[in-house]
Amino acid sequence: MKRLALYLIGMVTLAVSMASCKGDGKSLITPASSGRPYEILVVADDNCWKAPDSALYHVLDSDVPGLPQSERSFRISRVPHAYYDRSMRLFRNIILTDINPELYTQTKFKYARDVYSSPQMILIIQSPSQREFADYVSRHGNVIVDFFTRAEMNREIKELKQKHNRVISAKAGSIFDCDIWMPLELESYKEGKDFLWASSNLNDLNFVMYSYPFRDHDTFTKTYFIHKRDSVMKINLPGAREGMYMETADSMFVETRSISVGGDYAFEARGLWEMKNDAMGGPFVSHVRVDRAHARVVVVEGFVYNPGGLKRDKMRKLNAALYTLQLPSVKDVSEIPVDSTVAEEKMERKAE
Repeated sequence: MKRLALYLIGMVTLAVSMASCKGDGKSLITPASSGRPYEILVVADDNCWKAPDSALYHVLDSDVPGLPQSERSFRISRVPHAYYDRSMRLFRNIILTDINPELYTQTKFKYARDVYSSPQMILIIQSPSQREFADYVSRHGNVIVDFFTRAEMNREIKELKQKHNRVISAKAGSIFDCDIWMPLELESYKEGKDFLWASSNLNDLNFVMYSYPFRDHDTFTKTYFIHKRDSVMKINLPGAREGMYMETADSMFVETRSISVGGDYAFEARGLWEMKNDAMGGPFVSHVRVDRAHARVVVVEGFVYNPGGLKRDKMRKLNAALYTLQLPSVKDVSEIPVDSTVAEEKMERKAE
């Protein structure tokens, strides 16, 4: 009996010590964060949030690029600093505004992760004045949007690592000697020469992968990308009747940019697709990568067909999956890094 009592005391002591702190002062038992994906809690007083220009609101309320209809980037909630209590601190995405002329001489971004809950990202905006705050936020709005978009995509990638379609991974391996983690919903697939198409049963989520020899750096131009994409899709994705095939819609609406995936260069393209001589269409996003070991270009693309419905979340799911492409020389999937202008810092929990 005495031995049992000593065992129970020891277990209680261990549990208390584990819950109380670890090396950096945080609890080992961190509560799960609240809020939905792409939902942001803004902690800002009225003089900041309700200012005539309301720069931060306009940045967060911007549309997601590359969609055929208007869909907002985030769901936004706002509380004044006085109401930022224990329950509010559990939100998965938080923006803390800190305007103080006595503490700051310039405006800058900082961030901390998993401070009060997990997963959690907190972006702190420090500024000496409301005017400088608004000006800086307006000029660097893309940094704020990308910061939380990448945070959510990294969470999606973490889930895909645990649960992804292993049949599609195997097909990507046999055809391209690559690996990629696609959502479980993609249950049907079609193979072609250096080509793979996978789709959900509703055909709303679609994934395409193809490759071709690397010629020169003109490969990474908007004109070349559209030409190559259309030629590949015409052969491999015909419509229900003769003369129907997928093609890129008006090239004027195709947006391209250079990005980094796992430290390597990649070319990203966003736009709209349509079915020639048919009414089908929707948004797409593509990543163009170079497989140096085989002197070839590998393209992975996600596209959505959801007529009359919302497309934002479906596109984001597919976009996150594109970052999991592992070329033959790549052995692991890296986290999508935050912008270099946003510095990470240790943030202590406030006493309740």
